[in-house]
Amino acid sequence: MNNFTFYSPTMFAFGQGEASRVGALVRQFGGSKVLLVAGGGSVKKNGAYDAVAVSLKEAGLPWCELWGVQANPRSGKVYEGIELARTEGADFLLAIGGGSVIDTAKAIGMGIPYDGDFWDFFTGKAKIEHTLPVGTVLTISAAGSEGSDSCVITQEDGNLKWGCPKTDLIRPKFSVLDPTYTYSLPDYQLACGAVDMLAHLCERYFTNTPDVALTDRLCEAVMKTIVDAAPKALADHSDYASHADLMWAGMLAHNNSCGIGRDQDWASHQIEHELSAFYDCAHGAGLAVVMPAWMEYVCGHDVMRFARFAVNVFGCEMDFAHPERTAQAGIRRLRDFFRTLGMPATLEEVGGRAEDISAMVAHRCEKPNGFPFGGFVKIQEADMEAILRRCAN
Repeated sequence: MNNFTFYSPTMFAFGQGEASRVGALVRQFGGSKVLLVAGGGSVKKNGAYDAVAVSLKEAGLPWCELWGVQANPRSGKVYEGIELARTEGADFLLAIGGGSVIDTAKAIGMGIPYDGDFWDFFTGKAKIEHTLPVGTVLTISAAGSEGSDSCVITQEDGNLKWGCPKTDLIRPKFSVLDPTYTYSLPDYQLACGAVDMLAHLCERYFTNTPDVALTDRLCEAVMKTIVDAAPKALADHSDYASHADLMWAGMLAHNNSCGIGRDQDWASHQIEHELSAFYDCAHGAGLAVVMPAWMEYVCGHDVMRFARFAVNVFGCEMDFAHPERTAQAGIRRLRDFFRTLGMPATLEEVGGRAEDISAMVAHRCEKPNGFPFGGFVKIQEADMEAILRRCAN
């Protein structure tokens, strides 16, 4: 196991009705005026917005609102939020929604105290040193941003979907996790969320670091929980147990408790960012296409790790004489699982075109340190193109 520093200061309030604590929690973490950040009208339909509004009123907290955050969140909404918060004198950001809303709030928070362009933090021109505090009320189990040190935004000038350097400064101060807010999600969003959290675990699980038995087992346990819970949640949108398992699994998948002490990969995410930048597809849908193709391409690097994944996550029978058969069976089971969730399997199914592959690789080159990437297997330009070609078949 590698040396590590792990600091995860987010307070979690988990369970039905916990949004009633939002006002008190904002006060607890120093807020006196709130900028509420949200997407569309779903948070009004599922009751999250009303519960938050009542709680803020009871706490005597004024607030202003920023609506319209989209999936694959854009820089324009970040700039709008920075200006609004400065004008209104907001000193606390409250995100009600999923990862896109939370990431937008994080980016607004880092941009408010900075004199320059918030995008400087993404390009490496500046380092995050101060940020406004962020709280969240989660309504989509997926990205794990409610407990993570990461943030991904698409810069509309150049259509660049990039993440900022990870820092504990942007972890939310608190996150309210009420599984009932996910009951009304469309099947497609719920399924995309399950894929995203499973991918977060795979990015950590496929490692070259030896002697990481504890985090191996943690990854496997959370992955098995997702594989078990997602079909149940899709079958019954009022099943509290499965929705609760998914909500907590999404947080554990990305707050890095399953990834400490081990080198991580993140190649599938880096490749998928180009798909969602080009086609504005759902992140989870893009990962459902990319991740099995990446696995097939790199499987030979460590067949036994893929065989272990097949046995311990998907219950495949181990073929000790031919472990590569077990490894391939696990990849097939993963692809089949995504299919049972209604997820796409090919580039075409997310609106992609094979003729765009070279352009996506070239677009990746615009990113600082664009190639190579990936911690498990170093991905060069030719490798990324080969993986995307697999996605097109």
